[in-house]
Amino acid sequence: MNVEISDVANLPTKFGNFKIQAFKERRESGCFKEHLAIFTDPLPETPIVRVHSECLTGDAFGSRKCDCGEQLEFALHMIQSQGGMVIYLRQEGRNIGLLNKVNAYALQDRGLDTVAANHQLGFSADERTYEMVERVLTHFGIKKIRLLTNNPKKIESLEGVEIVERLPIIVESNPHNEAYLQTKKSRMGHLL
Repeated sequence: MNVEISDVANLPTKFGNFKIQAFKERRESGCFKEHLAIFTDPLPETPIVRVHSECLTGDAFGSRKCDCGEQLEFALHMIQSQGGMVIYLRQEGRNIGLLNKVNAYALQDRGLDTVAANHQLGFSADERTYEMVERVLTHFGIKKIRLLTNNPKKIESLEGVEIVERLPIIVESNPHNEAYLQTKKSRMGHLL
């Protein structure tokens, strides 16, 4: 994997002032993805880190079918107040892409849960990978983190960094995502 890294820029947001840096990942196949690190300056020695996979529908449009947008906002508030970083991975729809995610939504509208919908489309329940996280943390010289997650797969996948604490993300469910959250808990092992 070859990675091109941008300069650091200021990112004033409604959550506070951050810094932002882009990481362009090029694979041997010729494919590339551009990921982001949004962080406080200075970073604490053991920062809070949220590994957040892109969710256009939740993050940008406020979809109520998932809890992604609320998780991102929760993370940005906490990181702004305590110091840390959001590593924003471009892995839409658990890395099945936007078109397939919308197709999965349509299957969910017909009664399938999120895992069954992905399987129906020929994917595993979760296609995401986390190699880029260690690359970003190494770039910043971060060796220990407080990981903000409910997903045990993220905890297991980060081998090159010491996770000194797992911090839960607590967001309220709504009538549109109750079954989705229950599936994440019962079929994917999320710590909700």
